[in-house]
Amino acid sequence: MTRPTKTTATTTAPRGWVSFVGSGPGDPGLMTVRAVELLREAEVIVTEAPEHIDLVRTLVEVSEGGPVIVDGGFGEDGQPLTHAARAKVVVKHGKKHRVVRLMTGDPFLYASGPEEAQACAKAGVGFDIVPGISSVSAVPAYAGIPLTTKDHREVAVVTCGAKIDWSQYADERTLVLLSGVGSIGETAAALVAAGRSADTPVAMTRVGTTTGQSTVISTLANIAADARAARIAPPAITVIGHVVNLRETLSWFETKPLFGWRVLVPRTKEQAGSLSRRVREYGAVPEEVPTISVEPPRNPLQMDKAVRGLVEGRYEWIAFTSVNAVRAVREKFEEYGLDARAFSGLKIAAVGDKTAEAIAAWGLRADLVPSGEQSAAGLLADWPPYDNVLDPINRVFLPRADIATENLVAGLIDLGWECDDVTAYRTVRATPPPAETRDAIKSGKFDAVVFTSSSTVRNLVGIAGKPHPSTIIAVIGPATAKTAEEHGLRVDVLAPQPDVELLVDALADFGASRRLDLLEAGEPVTKPSERKPTARRKVRAK
Repeated sequence: MTRPTKTTATTTAPRGWVSFVGSGPGDPGLMTVRAVELLREAEVIVTEAPEHIDLVRTLVEVSEGGPVIVDGGFGEDGQPLTHAARAKVVVKHGKKHRVVRLMTGDPFLYASGPEEAQACAKAGVGFDIVPGISSVSAVPAYAGIPLTTKDHREVAVVTCGAKIDWSQYADERTLVLLSGVGSIGETAAALVAAGRSADTPVAMTRVGTTTGQSTVISTLANIAADARAARIAPPAITVIGHVVNLRETLSWFETKPLFGWRVLVPRTKEQAGSLSRRVREYGAVPEEVPTISVEPPRNPLQMDKAVRGLVEGRYEWIAFTSVNAVRAVREKFEEYGLDARAFSGLKIAAVGDKTAEAIAAWGLRADLVPSGEQSAAGLLADWPPYDNVLDPINRVFLPRADIATENLVAGLIDLGWECDDVTAYRTVRATPPPAETRDAIKSGKFDAVVFTSSSTVRNLVGIAGKPHPSTIIAVIGPATAKTAEEHGLRVDVLAPQPDVELLVDALADFGASRRLDLLEAGEPVTKPSERKPTARRKVRAK
């Protein structure tokens, strides 16, 4: 009997893999779902541009055990990498790890993706391509300029730099120029010499799709001088053709109410997310500065006793006056291994819609939410008096912050209820922000600041100083407005209801009104930080 011979595979599947991922033109919101998934699964991320590092950190938790970020722009000696040298870096990591090669725009459109992918193929490293939105189409779209219309169906994309025969572009096609800022004067003259009208519209947009975007509208005759006057510098996309005229009616990004504003968001770190997202939607750049740290109470025994009483049926009502209170009780429940079933038979009150949403996320429904003002006073206005016939128990559990006012407790007692006022969490002043941020606050480099409570006013002034008089002050309610004024701040915007989204909406209304006033006065649209302090009109949203 012949013994079977042992065979050895001549090829083995590579351990690593490279995904060439397009990051888009600059706006993180334009990245594809697949791109984000791969970034979060990667072991190594090879970047291309300095801004990619911040982009990765907003999407991926970069920490011990997280992905290694490799600068694809420069080598270990600090020298810029050539395309060939960068391909070697990608292949080296791709042989052992799951690699994301993050590339600006689209990997296969005016990028080095094809060359690097060929290097992977030659080395036997598997790869895939995740297309990204190219600046060729995205930047003009963000400038309000369509590249094609029913009357202009042809478009040509030209990479400037090498010698180009511009006579072949003398027709009426829309032209998109890449890397053409420095040579725009020569390009425009060549196109006019080739037969294009000197009045042909031209748009030049720099750092497109970001909140630093700016666009100059001109003609072939004047674009060189206008671009210099506007200090247009790379990276920029130039569009030449009659489609540029549509910007006047289609500009949507640069006309957002808070476009380019730098907005200070002084909140607890856990709560800043929704407010910052809303600020970005209106075109502003939020900068979160934690002023409050939410911590457990120094003595947890009171909270432990109250939670045991809740489970044992000691209370008729529980009243939540903040999202933090909901979180504190929920964490205590999880500590004891309890769940929402412990609330059976208990009536639940919420001070406002956001608190009610936090309760609903726990699988519970608030029985009482103020029909009017969403505050402790509004809650008291709708709270039923104690009835010894209808109410079997006369006690209310009130988990709150250590600095809460006593008005709610006094009001409940007046209504005949007994109240267990329990410290569920403490609010502690955060550490001061960096010196650069403190200087920006005091010198007027922020365009607006949004205060969501009296404590954020007190704590921001305490750790960073008073905002500059030119900074727009927006507050969430009358109590916060009073505290701001007590600290020498002039309130410009007051939310119609104590809701963070409505607060940002009111600030956006202020910004839109301010922009309209500037346009009607024939003045350039500037940000508050770009103007000298003037007497400011107080705007109270209705």
